Amino acid sequence: METDPKRCSILIREEALRLGFDDCGISAAGKLDREETFLNRWLEEGRHACMGYMERNRIKRTDPGKLVAGARSVISVLVNYYPPRFQEDPSAPVVSKYAYYPDYHGIIKSRLHLLLDYIDQHMGPVKARIFVDSAPVLERAWAARSGLGWIGKNTLLISRKCGSFVFLGEIICDLELAPGKEIPDYCGQCTRCIDACPTGALLAPRLLDASRCISYHTIENRGEIPESMHGKMQNRIFGCDICQDVCPWNRKVRPTSFPGLEPVPGLLEMTTDDWEALDETTFSNRFTGTSLERTGYRGIKRNLKLRK
Repeated sequence: METDPKRCSILIREEALRLGFDDCGISAAGKLDREETFLNRWLEEGRHACMGYMERNRIKRTDPGKLVAGARSVISVLVNYYPPRFQEDPSAPVVSKYAYYPDYHGIIKSRLHLLLDYIDQHMGPVKARIFVDSAPVLERAWAARSGLGWIGKNTLLISRKCGSFVFLGEIICDLELAPGKEIPDYCGQCTRCIDACPTGALLAPRLLDASRCISYHTIENRGEIPESMHGKMQNRIFGCDICQDVCPWNRKVRPTSFPGLEPVPGLLEMTTDDWEALDETTFSNRFTGTSLERTGYRGIKRNLKLRK
């Protein structure tokens, strides 16, 4: 069994890359004091709109020891999801690129379980939990601390290797590992993401007001979309990629090669007529088990009416 923290970290990263992850980093599982201060202020100012779940489990979001007793390390993995091809009809309602695929949570978790099995076999049984965007974990903060990238002015993690079209996952464990080093912020003086946002949702660098965000309203908002958003939806019916599309770090990103990330059959070929003719049964048959299921049939139909 390997016990040296530095050697273990090297082996874990090598295995993560072998399993198909695009990058892997490690951080010490300390409390996220700086992020806790920002999160509390953001919530108190109501920037989370109606996402009440953001207010729950605040302590767990910034203290991994509340998620895994005795936590010592956070292993972060990164998956490039930039698609190999795009929606074929340029006039069709637009779906965010991450929603091209079947539900990514299960796809990434299955590979993280293989990585955890490797750790158990080669470094001894560990106490650990796996997370993929479905628990109170500040994924971008941990990824940044591990050196996988930096938090861009669009609030997303930007990787020098993969840009910002990335999924993140974590293993929080009680194994002592050698942490990586944070890398500098390479956004420089660029404000393209802030300038391009059609609704002014990016109030300042790294400050998002969800109540103005197209992605929030087309995915998380379960009620009526406010009039202030009418005429600003940019033909989008699920999510928004504008602040990523304009980012210089996404100019030369290669398409994903991660196992299991294949576009949902028929999605990219859908025309405006196909979307407008969509009935509930067809929606269920085609999109159950995909990200579009989160909004649901009624949400998509609502968004179609207001997409211009």
